[in-house]
Parts: sequence; structure tokens; C-alpha cells
Amino acid sequence: MANRRMFSLSVIDTDKFLEMPTSTQLLYFHLGMRADDDGFVSSPKRIMLFTNCTIDDLKVLTSKGFIIPFESGVIVITHWKQHNYIQSDRYRKTMYAEERQQLELVENVYKVNTNCTQDVSKVEPQYRLSKDIVSISKDKEKRDSINYQQIADMYNETCVSSPRLTKLSDARKKAIKARLNKYSLEDFQRLFEIAESSSFLKGQNSRNWSANFDWMMKDANFVKILDGNYQDRNNTAREEKKNKYENWVSPYEEVLKGYKTRPDDPFQ
Repeated sequence: MANRRMFSLSVIDTDKFLEMPTSTQLLYFHLGMRADDDGFVSSPKRIMLFTNCTIDDLKVLTSKGFIIPFESGVIVITHWKQHNYIQSDRYRKTMYAEERQQLELVENVYKVNTNCTQDVSKVEPQYRLSKDIVSISKDKEKRDSINYQQIADMYNETCVSSPRLTKLSDARKKAIKARLNKYSLEDFQRLFEIAESSSFLKGQNSRNWSANFDWMMKDANFVKILDGNYQDRNNTAREEKKNKYENWVSPYEEVLKGYKTRPDDPFQ
């Protein structure tokens, strides 16, 4: 059996793949690394436990069409032939001949053989598919479409000094999706408020440059803004100085409150 395994970007660099949870993507790579030369994996549940993934990750991979399960508990990587080409002198045929007979190759993608006596698409392997998991893609698309416009409106209403966002292109939607995997809507609102309060990001710099929506949505810039890297330094320093002065004076004010002047005090 060949020791090297490859993954085709035509499969793993698609929105369909990247929209899946990170743990599901991780499980897919580990399954691919441990598959035989025909793409079959004998112990997907053991690999799942080894990688700290869950049964839901297996369900998502199945519902998305990235793996095909069998009643025996074996699974096959659907796009195996697109990922790997193994030379004949290194190729070792799979030991799962019965499962292989239930499949056919269509443009290097495994499909269930409709002429097979056993309908693999209705098989219940060691894990059962949920109707909620099957519909996860449609529900997520609806949820994301609402978030797109909500975030666009949030930006336009808050960042009034920045260039207005008029169109939600595919690239912008992809950037929003990526940030939503790590941040909440509250983080987006805080990001826009910080950006609007920053003189530097509004164009008061040596280049007269101002930040726009696309720049803010880049991961590195998103983090820097939330970390306060672009907050006005003068205001921050003034607040720190004021707090320091108040903390230094307050103990003495407490002492002076109880001080009583003498009748013969010349300064009275």
C-alpha cells in the first residue's frame, strides 16, 4: 500500500467543504490519511475518537456527500480517485470487495450503483443520520443570508465616516462567513464602533488613508481593531493620567475631611 496521501484543491477548497465545522474538516483529513488504496476506511469511529471529533462530524461528512457509509461500518472517501493516483506497482486492492461492488465510478467520484441489490443510500451503519443534519446546509444558508445584510446595515449605520457598503459580493460574503466562525454579532458591532472612534482609521494619518469594510473584514485587521491597536493614543493617555491623579489625591482628601482648624490659626 502506498504511504503517501494527497488531497485535491478542487474538493477541499470549495465553499461546500470550507463551510463545514473545523472539527469535521479535520476528521476528513484523518480519514483520508488512513484509507486504503481504494479509499476505504475500516474504523472511522476509532479515528473519530482518536481525533477528539464527534459522531456529528461523521454525520455531516455523510450528508454533505464526502463519505459513503456501509452497513458493515466501513466508509469510503467519495472523491478518493480525484485525490490520489496510485501507480500500479504500488497499488494494493481493497479487502472490502463486497462494499466495492456496490459502487461505481462516475468522473472519478464514487457513486452508489443503482443496479446493486443492496441500496447503500438507505443503509444504517454504526451511526444513524438525522433529518436535522441532512438539512443543515439549507438552514445555514438561510441564517447566513440574514447575517450578511444585518452586518452590512450595522457597518453602514455605525461607520458613517467610512466608505459606504453598497453591494454584498461573493468575496465579501465569504469574508463575513469566515469571521462569523470565530466572532459573534456583538463583536462585529464593537469592531465598527471602535473603528468609527479611531481618527487614524477615519483618514487622519500621513497618507490620508481610511479603512473600508473589506479591510476591516481581514482576519489580522479584525483582531487588531478589537485589541485596540487603532484607538486614539491621546485620549487613552489622558484617561490613564486622570485616573492616576484621582487615585493619588483621594487618600489625602479623606484625611483632610476630618481636619479642624484651631481658633488662632492665622490661615483660617
